[in-house]
Amino acid sequence: MLAPHRPRLYTALLIILCLLGCADSGKSAKVLRVGFVPAEDAQQVMQNAQPIVDLLQKQLGMEIQPFVAADYTGVVEALRVNKLDVAFLTPASYVLAKNEANVKVVLKSERKGIASYYAAIITRADSGIQRLEDLRGKTFAFGDALSTTGNIFPRKMFKERGIDPVRDFKQILYSGGHDATVLAVLNGKVDAGATYANSPDGDDTAWMRYLKNPEDVNKIRAIAFSEPIPADNLVINGNLDEAIAKKVEEIFLQLSGDPKGKQMMRDLYQIDGFVPATDRDYDSVRQAFDIAGIPLKASLQRKQP
Repeated sequence: MLAPHRPRLYTALLIILCLLGCADSGKSAKVLRVGFVPAEDAQQVMQNAQPIVDLLQKQLGMEIQPFVAADYTGVVEALRVNKLDVAFLTPASYVLAKNEANVKVVLKSERKGIASYYAAIITRADSGIQRLEDLRGKTFAFGDALSTTGNIFPRKMFKERGIDPVRDFKQILYSGGHDATVLAVLNGKVDAGATYANSPDGDDTAWMRYLKNPEDVNKIRAIAFSEPIPADNLVINGNLDEAIAKKVEEIFLQLSGDPKGKQMMRDLYQIDGFVPATDRDYDSVRQAFDIAGIPLKASLQRKQP
């Protein structure tokens, strides 16, 4: 189920479709355009997002137009051309969006009271791979090219250990999502891959989420975890009416204290709620881009490092 890295044309086509159905920002105060990053299959994300879309529509008294791009860059591009009002972003896609678009981060997610998570390098438990250096000569799956834990921080981890994926790996694949990476490792399509873990002890991980069979979960083993990474976030288009922006922020903070709201967010992105965030919270992510040798501009242009 390893999906190929989707071409720019596909992303552009989805954005064009979004543009055709969306009015320019500020021209229709009765429509709120909300973007969702495709952490997994885009259709599944849209389905999981529907309860939140319905709630926003009810509480704001506005039409909500959800948009799930083909990849993370698609949401950033939609923000850049001013066709989204609110968006859920990963840390890396936020840093890129801040560099390219008029956005403000207002909230960051938390799980079990912690507003950070980790990149995890995983392999099959029976692979014999014990450390990052053992990956030389192996096949490896990154996720989306703009994924914080599926690409940016893993490349930083490799760089710090003197490992060059292009030179040292037998083959590199881009799965497009965490679910596809986990399945690729489980099914032996690659020797190892990069995904996320919400705790470094392996108690709350991508492979636990996507593999429903406990026997399959036990077939996956993490060989390395990154440093704590500031969590995913909610951003507001700077052109959105301030009163509406404030109301959106308040709604998500209220959801964070409500059991039903927590379940909605858990279903969507495996988060428990939101806490206030600032741009400086993501300085370590900018540093990760630098250390990994991934220019922000090149990321938007979808050039593989």
